[in-house]
Amino acid sequence: MLNIVLLEPEIPENTGNIARMCVGLNATLHLIKPYGFFLNNKHLKRSGLDYWKYLKLIEHDCYEEFINTIPKNTQVYYITRYGTKIPNHLTFHMDIPTYFVFGKESSGIPKQILNHNKVHTIRIPTSINIRSLNLSNCVAIIGYEYVKQNKYKGLCQNEPHKPLID
Repeated sequence: MLNIVLLEPEIPENTGNIARMCVGLNATLHLIKPYGFFLNNKHLKRSGLDYWKYLKLIEHDCYEEFINTIPKNTQVYYITRYGTKIPNHLTFHMDIPTYFVFGKESSGIPKQILNHNKVHTIRIPTSINIRSLNLSNCVAIIGYEYVKQNKYKGLCQNEPHKPLID
């Protein structure tokens, strides 16, 4: 089971895009407070389109509360520019609950959390010319690496709606 975790997200459009992506990946979205917006924000709602009714959303008051809710025998990874591994060097198993934790847009995951979880950090490789990628892009990269490794199990491999072309 795939779980996307946003630690103190700040930009509503990113969170809305990620919420829509979670629906597309059959993932649960965990939001850890405080947020940089309200959940009724019009930009958040607009970027999530009409998929909010399908979203599995869990809110947490703080990081410690989130950690205490994680079941045993899970995979927890922290996505950071300081990561020690890259995604395709890891194996993600769909039968093991997997949590990918992403930090806030302005500062990422606090270094105290990263230092405590060094062996579980992942870096998305980039050129030396940038510090970071957009948060929703990072979630897409990691989320699709997870489902790719699991042969897209549970996802539609053909267009599920009426085709637009003959």
